[in-house]
Amino acid sequence: MIARTNHESGAADRTVTPPDGRAMADQPRWRQDFPIDAAQDDYVSRRELTKFVVLTSAAFVVGQWWIVLKSLWRTPQPDTAVRIAAIDDLPVGGARTFFYPEGSSPRLLVRIGATSFVAYDQQCTHLLCPVVPDVPSGRLHCPCHNGWFDLASGQVLAGPPQRALPRVHVEVRADGVYATGVDEAAT
Repeated sequence: MIARTNHESGAADRTVTPPDGRAMADQPRWRQDFPIDAAQDDYVSRRELTKFVVLTSAAFVVGQWWIVLKSLWRTPQPDTAVRIAAIDDLPVGGARTFFYPEGSSPRLLVRIGATSFVAYDQQCTHLLCPVVPDVPSGRLHCPCHNGWFDLASGQVLAGPPQRALPRVHVEVRADGVYATGVDEAAT
């Protein structure tokens, strides 16, 4: 056994006992170099704890400010109308996938009436499984976990999803159906 001074707690001439009870001379070299009392091996001083909490909190504050500053300097992209289908391409109750804006996740265009179309993100807000339209019942179904969304609004009706589907704004014009923007509040 070796007598050591514990400077953190102020206890002098403290005896260090290895956890296996053998004499210090019989211990491996690494334990002789770092003789830590088994009863004190998880001891954390108030100073160390305070330093950890302050540094972690500072990291969170810096991260939050980075998000705020990034959102302030972000320039919104002007939404442009993009033709996604001809009116006669889809029968009533039919659906088609498209990408708007270019490079986005797949979107789903559904014809719900003679001149009525709705469009949403095709990925379920729960675990990104593709949703399938069920026009006669007025719902969108996520078959992965039995989630249901309202076809008219994209709001959650049942299942594990907690958020509505992001809506794509569409316009019906004489020459086709156009996507004009994405509802950012739902994403």
